[in-house]
Amino acid sequence: MNRSVLIICSLVLVRCGPSYSPDTYASNAVQQAAKVEQGTIVGVRQVQVSASGTVGAVTGGAAGGIAGSQVGVGPVSAFSALGGSLIGGLAGSAAERAAGDTTAYEYIVRKPNGDLVSVTQKDPTALALGQKVLVIAGAQARIVPDYTVPAQEPTKEPVKAPVPPPEADL
Repeated sequence: MNRSVLIICSLVLVRCGPSYSPDTYASNAVQQAAKVEQGTIVGVRQVQVSASGTVGAVTGGAAGGIAGSQVGVGPVSAFSALGGSLIGGLAGSAAERAAGDTTAYEYIVRKPNGDLVSVTQKDPTALALGQKVLVIAGAQARIVPDYTVPAQEPTKEPVKAPVPPPEADL
């Protein structure tokens, strides 16, 4: 029973890993306004993202403690629960790191005012240097290719009324 509880908890943790994709929104980010600025990618590098392991440690520790408490009676049960918590915490932390550690890209974007901003996210392939992008700021910042339509410049010349065609002489 001890192993099955740890295995189930580890499998649950694999599904709990964060998403670092610019195309995935957390449910609490939907229908929330976010500031958007245009920019150009001026730097990109591949980086490693390491999961914290805290959720896995807590979940694994709880599962291990419950499983360990089923062994023995009295002090033996207490020490078994303590040992199960320790082993479960280590296993849960390792499972979360295995599921959550990933490779991503750090982008440096120059905004039109010259300011630089850095955003790290997971993309299948890196966005290109010089690419026009949108920086979407919020609880989870993201960079996406600029898909906006440029605004039309207002015409400076006054609009002239159409000239009617000359009347035909009969």
